Amino acid sequence: MTGANGGQAGGLFHGHGARTLFDKIWDMHAIVTREDGETLLFVDRHLVHEGSHHGFGKIGARGARVARPDLTFGVADHYVPTRRAGGVADPGIRGMVEQLSANTEAAGITLFGLDDPRQGIVHVVGPEQGLTLPGLLIVCGDSHTSTHGAFGAFAFGIGASEVAHVLMTQTLWQRRPKRMRIHVEGETGPWVGAKDIALSIIARIGADGAQGHAIEYAGPAIRALSMEARLTLCNLSIEAGGRCGMIAPDETTFAYLRGRPFAPRAADFDAAVAAWRDLASDAEAVFDREVTLDAADIAPVVTWGTSPEDALPVDSAVPDPASARSPAKAAQMRDALAYMDLKAGQKLTDIAIDRVFIGSCTNSRIEDLRSAASVLKGRKAAIPGLVSPGSSAVKRQAEAEGLDRIFREAGLEWVESGCSMCVGMNGDIVPAGERCASTTNRNFKGRQGPGARTHIMSPAMVAAAAVAGRLADVRRIVESA
Repeated sequence: MTGANGGQAGGLFHGHGARTLFDKIWDMHAIVTREDGETLLFVDRHLVHEGSHHGFGKIGARGARVARPDLTFGVADHYVPTRRAGGVADPGIRGMVEQLSANTEAAGITLFGLDDPRQGIVHVVGPEQGLTLPGLLIVCGDSHTSTHGAFGAFAFGIGASEVAHVLMTQTLWQRRPKRMRIHVEGETGPWVGAKDIALSIIARIGADGAQGHAIEYAGPAIRALSMEARLTLCNLSIEAGGRCGMIAPDETTFAYLRGRPFAPRAADFDAAVAAWRDLASDAEAVFDREVTLDAADIAPVVTWGTSPEDALPVDSAVPDPASARSPAKAAQMRDALAYMDLKAGQKLTDIAIDRVFIGSCTNSRIEDLRSAASVLKGRKAAIPGLVSPGSSAVKRQAEAEGLDRIFREAGLEWVESGCSMCVGMNGDIVPAGERCASTTNRNFKGRQGPGARTHIMSPAMVAAAAVAGRLADVRRIVESA
């Protein structure tokens, strides 16, 4: 069939009765289901980056070709240095970037490379270019592909062998996950945003609480979020163990997409919107699990341990393993406290920070930078830090608005776009033993560099930590002006 986006979809709706948003998109893309329950799905967008070289290697070894180069898009982001005046100095990293260029050129794939004004982090570039549209099935060899679900798309990360399968066939075998709806009631308070909502959800249900489920976010507090905030929320779905995260498209979605380079144009856009309006869970749709939170109960949040579920309101204290719900959880907490060099009962706002990082596919969009800059304006950072915009387009816009000057005048470094200090594989790392307040998505051991200690939080909260030199409540920092 021809989908609402003007591209091919993999099949017709074949479900019966009331269906969730996820079921509708799954049914649109299902080609055939085997006796073992696995379904072959058509893929609308395949995003590749430097790490996808394994997939290209596999199809090269078989003498195969990329089936749909027109539906495949390459982005240089994970390994690229954010200080790259004069080119990429590291020969290993330069080789990865050059290999991506060679693979995409040979296959006829559009590449947003280092010399392209559209370059950036894949999960920032896709939405801002209009490649991410409601109803699409989107895959990428990166776990945080769930980000794109903010538009009402089914988006998820895949492994190297799956990358090769999609490159060769534009299809993928999957088992239908269960459905979970997370409903956030009410309104958020001052300085409480998508990152705080997401971390509160993960702390509530656990880092594996949504395992085997496709998450749909709903409720007044979700509808009130901007598209960029929704992207942050869906980005963190994987940290709750979800297969994907999604939000039904609405007027906020349509307004964001209008005029984007790869989005439908003119009458085609209006026709697409008419179809996209049907992408909502039916009123009688049944979910396998329902979770409800009250936005009024959510405060600015920081993590204290080595999992995103180790998150608490900033005005809390480090928890005591003795209060854990099980011996296994107590052991995990003791291990996390030892790695993070923290003591039970210690006030979170007493924890000194060595450096800050603002960036990553979670929180590097223009609204994130504006939020951090609004806290830093007229203030000085007590510690060093790095600000890496999510794309070259975001960087240009931030500079046009003067945000880069605010960051520099505060004492932070302003660099190019890329995954940067989130992954510690591109030259931007946190030194061993140092503590970083970060807008990233993972606080695993060594995530930002061997021996690095990461506290994840919102851009505004990172800015507050930069000013205070410790974990701090942004509400108190702003009120003290």
